[in-house]
Amino acid sequence: MNSHIELLHCIAQKSTRIILGLMSGTSLDGLDIALCKIEGNGENTKLQLLNFKTVPYDIDIQNSIRTVFSKQQVNLEQLTLLNEWMGKLHALLINQTLKEWNIANSEVDIIASHGQTVYHAPVSLHQNKKLGNGTLQIGDGDHIAVLTGIITLSDFRQKHIAAGGEGAPLAAYGDYLLFKEKERDVILLNIGGISNFTFLPSNDEGIFSSDVGPGNTLMDAWMQKNFTHLHFDKDAAVAKKGMVNDALLNSLFENEFLQTPVPKTTGPELFNLSFVEAALQKIETTSISVEDVMATLNFFTAKTIANTINEVIQTRTIIYVSGGGLHNPMLMDHLKHLINNAEILSTLEKGINPDAKEAILFALLANEAVAGNPEKTFPKGLKNFPAVSMGKISFTK
Repeated sequence: MNSHIELLHCIAQKSTRIILGLMSGTSLDGLDIALCKIEGNGENTKLQLLNFKTVPYDIDIQNSIRTVFSKQQVNLEQLTLLNEWMGKLHALLINQTLKEWNIANSEVDIIASHGQTVYHAPVSLHQNKKLGNGTLQIGDGDHIAVLTGIITLSDFRQKHIAAGGEGAPLAAYGDYLLFKEKERDVILLNIGGISNFTFLPSNDEGIFSSDVGPGNTLMDAWMQKNFTHLHFDKDAAVAKKGMVNDALLNSLFENEFLQTPVPKTTGPELFNLSFVEAALQKIETTSISVEDVMATLNFFTAKTIANTINEVIQTRTIIYVSGGGLHNPMLMDHLKHLINNAEILSTLEKGINPDAKEAILFALLANEAVAGNPEKTFPKGLKNFPAVSMGKISFTK
């Protein structure tokens, strides 16, 4: 037997695995690194978060990613080079972080790398049914494996598409393993660059995960356009100075995606600065203050989330929130007023760091790929929730 396969076999047989989950989202703010201790698999999974850190990307890294990020036309050479470069960068950040935590690389069984999404292309966006769904994440797993000396699983979204899904969101898999309750319906709401949620009914009938629309992406884009060196609206300080403009709000809602029933998927390819500017151009007003636009975007984001969730909720439901939007007090206040018949809490109430949740998800997916049996673990026949193992395996040599 090949020695690398033999090692992977030994890891699969362990009762407990140490898995490092990585996530770099559409906000481009940095790399989330979550060191997880995972016992068992499937519905018997038990997870403990041992360490977590977000390593911020400096402006050079952000600008390099933006040369290919969510653009229909890019320099192909640049895209090719960035794929390897991001893998090497993530390996460097992993090595530095493990050293900082006084953890030897040899103590980690597996790395689970989401990669950096540079383009997400569901049929709903490009309308070319012949080509189907597509998505692209850069940050090659082979480079991570070789430079860290740790077996790496990466490129999780491709199997999801191959099995009939749309490549996103994948949160339902980890949410099902960690948050499902038998006594009540549960919703896991993640507000990253794009907002998405997983609906977990107590009876397992009708489980689904869906993107909703913008999370932080529109607010962040507006901040970055109008304020030098401010990446986001910290504590909603700018939004609090403004008022919701009804004409702009109505203009923002004039988009077909927002009327499409769930489950569905989207990305910053649709919800970006151009989306805001197009909405501004439609309305008959000479000027709206920067603060009023920010207040409107904040309310619009909350309203798109609430509208979708309100259509799903049938009985008293608990909603656990994660992602950067959780730290926006105005956004959270809006949600508490707009969502009906629900209690809204942080995932911390269930022992899961809300900032680490997405990185934890990919650690769980890697654990299932190595040691689980998805056909026995996950319900079958649910739209955008194929019962498959995800992640390509990269050995260290």
